[in-house]
Amino acid sequence: MKHNSNYTLLISAISALGGYLFGFDFAVIAGALPFLKTIFELNAWWEGFLTGTLAIGCMIGCYLAGKIAEKFGRRPSLMIAAITFALSSLGMAFSSSLTLFLVMRLMAGVGVGMASMLSPMYIAEVSPAEIRGRNVSINQLTIVFGILITNLVNYAIADTGANAWRWMFGLGAVPALAFLAGLFWLPESPRWLILQGKKTEGLAILHKIGGEDFALNTLNQVESSVKKTTAQVSIFTPQYLPLLFVGIGLAVFQQLCGINVVFNYTSTIFESVGADLNRQLFETVSIGVVNVIFTILAMFLVDKIGRKPLMQVGSLGLAIAYILIAILLKTQAPALYLSIVVLLSISIYATTLAPVTWVLISEIFPNAIRGNATSFSILCLWAAYFILVFTFPILAEKLGTYGPFALYAVICTIGFVFVKTQVKETKGKTLEQMEEVFTGH
Repeated sequence: MKHNSNYTLLISAISALGGYLFGFDFAVIAGALPFLKTIFELNAWWEGFLTGTLAIGCMIGCYLAGKIAEKFGRRPSLMIAAITFALSSLGMAFSSSLTLFLVMRLMAGVGVGMASMLSPMYIAEVSPAEIRGRNVSINQLTIVFGILITNLVNYAIADTGANAWRWMFGLGAVPALAFLAGLFWLPESPRWLILQGKKTEGLAILHKIGGEDFALNTLNQVESSVKKTTAQVSIFTPQYLPLLFVGIGLAVFQQLCGINVVFNYTSTIFESVGADLNRQLFETVSIGVVNVIFTILAMFLVDKIGRKPLMQVGSLGLAIAYILIAILLKTQAPALYLSIVVLLSISIYATTLAPVTWVLISEIFPNAIRGNATSFSILCLWAAYFILVFTFPILAEKLGTYGPFALYAVICTIGFVFVKTQVKETKGKTLEQMEEVFTGH
C-alpha cells in the first residue's frame, strides 16, 4: 500500500521538535552544573536534587498531558508544552536565588514531560505501520540533536564568565518558540479525531497520509477496536494490567539502566580521574556526537531487525560496558581509556534502549487507553530518572564513583531477562493489530 511518506515524515519531524526540548534541558545541566555548584554552594544532596527537579516536573507534565490530550487533542497539548518550556528557560536564566531556579526548573520539567509523552504518541498515531518505528525514532533523533547542540553551545560559552550558565539556560527559549510556530501548521491526530466522532476530519488527514484505501482501512480498524471497550475504561482493568506492566517496566528500565548518569554527570565522572573543566566539557561534546551517529543508525534498524532483539542486545551490551567503566574508575585509569568505554556505552544505548523504548511505549497500548496508559508509563519513566540522578552523587560519595556503575550492570542484566520474557515483537503491525497481540481479545 502506497503512502505519502514525505508528508508523514514532515509532520512527524515537526512533532518531534518536542524531543529537542527534552534533549536541551537534559544536556544543559551537564554544562551548567560546575557553575551552579559554586554559585549555590551545592553539596551532594542538593546537587542530586537540583538535577532531579526536572524529573519531578516531568512527572507532573506527563499527568497533565494525558488528561489534556484526551480531552482537547494532541496539538493543543503540544502547544502548551512549548509555551511552558519557553517561559521556564527564561525564568532559569534570570533566577536570582536557588529557590527560584528550582521552581523554574520544575516548570521546565512540566513542558519536557508533556512533550516527551505527546510527541512519540502523536507520531505513532499518524504513521503507517511499515514506517512507524523509523518515524517515532525521529523523536529520539531530535533528542540527541538537542543534547549535541546544547553541549556545543555550553562548550563555546563556558569561558565567557561567571554568568555563562544564564545564557546556557536562556537560549532554550529559541527552539521552544520555533517548535510552537511549527505546531500551528500541524494537523490534529486523525485517530483522536475519529475517537471524538469527527470522522470527516480524521478521514481527510488519513487520506493525505496514505490515500483512500489506507484511510478507510484505518477508520474501520479504529472503530472496531473501540467497539471492544466501553467509552470510559480504566488502564487498571484486569485485561490491560499485563500490558501496563510491560509499559512501566520498559520505561523504568530505560532510566535505571544508568546511562543518563553519564549524560548528566559527565563532569563529575571525568573529574574523578583528574580531567580539567575543559576536558570535561569536551567529553560532553564527544558523547553528543556519538549519540547522534548511532541514533541515526537505529532509525534504519528498528523496522528491519525489530524492537525486541535490539532491546536484548542493548541490555547485555550496557552491562558489560558498565563493568569496564567501574574497573577504569576504581583503578584511576587515564581519561582517554575511560572516554573510549563511555563512548562505547553511549553507542550501545543510542542504537537500542534509547529509541526502541519510546517506540514500544508509543505503540503497544490500544486506542481506548493509549493517552492515559502512555502518560502513566512515561510518568514512571521520569520517576525512575529522578531516582537515578538524585542518588548518583550520594552513592558516588559513599561508594566511590565506580560503585554505582557496578549496580547499573546488575540492573541491565535484570532488564535483559524482563525483555526476553515479557516483551512481544511489534514490528510491522498496525496499532489496532497490536491490541490483539497484547491483550488477547
